[in-house]
Amino acid sequence: MRAVRKRLLLGAGIVAAVVLLAAGGASAQDVDPVAAVTDLGIQLNLLWVVLGAVLVIFMQAGFALVETGFCRAKHASHVVSTNFAIFGLGFVAFFLVGYPLMFGGYSLPLLGMDQATGTNLLGSGNWVFLWQGGWGGSGEAFYTAGAMAFFLYMVAFMDTTATIPTGAMAERWKWSAFVGWGLFCGAVYYPLFGAWTWGGGWLAKLGNSLDLGAGYVDFAGSGVVHAVGGVAGLAGALVLGARIGKFDEDGRAKAIPGHHVPMAMLGTFILLFGWFGFNAASTFAATDTRFAVVALNTAIAAAFGATSAMFFMMRRGDRKPDPGMMVNGMLGGLVAITAPCAFVQPWAAAVIGILAGILIPISCGFFENRRIDDPVGAISVHGVGGLFGVLCVGIFADGQYGAGWNGSEVTGVTGILYDVSDGARQLAAQAVGVIVICTVIFGVAYAFFRVQDAVMDGGIRSTEADELEGLDLPEMGMLAYPEFTGSHAPGLEGEQTHDPAGAEMARH
Repeated sequence: MRAVRKRLLLGAGIVAAVVLLAAGGASAQDVDPVAAVTDLGIQLNLLWVVLGAVLVIFMQAGFALVETGFCRAKHASHVVSTNFAIFGLGFVAFFLVGYPLMFGGYSLPLLGMDQATGTNLLGSGNWVFLWQGGWGGSGEAFYTAGAMAFFLYMVAFMDTTATIPTGAMAERWKWSAFVGWGLFCGAVYYPLFGAWTWGGGWLAKLGNSLDLGAGYVDFAGSGVVHAVGGVAGLAGALVLGARIGKFDEDGRAKAIPGHHVPMAMLGTFILLFGWFGFNAASTFAATDTRFAVVALNTAIAAAFGATSAMFFMMRRGDRKPDPGMMVNGMLGGLVAITAPCAFVQPWAAAVIGILAGILIPISCGFFENRRIDDPVGAISVHGVGGLFGVLCVGIFADGQYGAGWNGSEVTGVTGILYDVSDGARQLAAQAVGVIVICTVIFGVAYAFFRVQDAVMDGGIRSTEADELEGLDLPEMGMLAYPEFTGSHAPGLEGEQTHDPAGAEMARH
């Protein structure tokens, strides 16, 4: 106990020294203790958010590995390049246009961001649809440490949404069409639903306007990030059509194995690591100790999601665990817990993970049976898993956290399991968000891909010859694996793909 006491006293002395130094060396009687503690809290929160942003940006590496591993070797250079390029494309568009549309009216005193960069552009009061201000990082309000830290964190979330269709549309998406998507997503598509929710728009204000709980609640983005990206992937997959050879003449699906399962699994662990920045740092404050609850709930849902998916697959015909579905089960658990992670108890996080781990394989089969080709399962993991997570807020939230959320009068976000009346109103707000994603947001994505397909020379899909050869050389000019894929490999002449483990050679 004495050793602990000494450490605490030493820590208090260090904090006091930091406060005095921050006050410019002023004497103790000249320091306002409240102001000093407030400033120190803001500085700590800024560090917390920037570290969280770095973790979320690192998730791009995880997405790149998962998607590339689940695709064939002859497309690997193309798939990994879409995951690399989307960071820059989405970032540029979000910086110039998207951020002002989404967050022009937003302020966050926790980070010292006391002033919004702009004001409402379309709508007013509780019914704002778009914001404006801070175009291209302009204005004094943007040129502050708080606003810049907030932008860095939020641009990382946008890039996650933009990345999701690169998996659902892989192996047949023309590069030039992909570039258009990256710019459109960062500038318009992602900010649209984001402005209505996280930006303080009309969905966030359903609690004030229609007495629906705290309005639409999505702590870290099951809906705003993942479901929005998932329905875009569905829209793109519908416009592109299935890969050559995916379905036989009777419409039955044929397996097209990915070329590198270990790569996909490594990418999943990287995503798990980054997800703690995704969820826990969404408190925007290291001083908000709820981040510990968020972090544990995130890990619980991931573990239970992977495990339930494994057992679910082992109960099927061949009694095999299916590594791909274990991966998607973990990712489904992570996606589903992202919206309710701050509002639920650990047991609920486990239940959410279990249900997500079962829901994702069922969803993958559902879309495949309808001849919708998704090489990596992104539509199910992010789309279906994200929508499920949004509804989980209205079911499992225990009312202990979220007082005044979205400027409402609630004392905590409460689900229907804890209060039938208040929970029903919260669940209704969540359901409105789900409906909007499945109709309006899906419609925007589908219209974009349809128009793009109509106006682009040859449409947005690669030619049949390029798809059969593999997109690496025709689209990228470079093979990912020149030793054994493509026309440079002896005897292949672009007609075969190779399992790097040496297990099989698959002819088209």
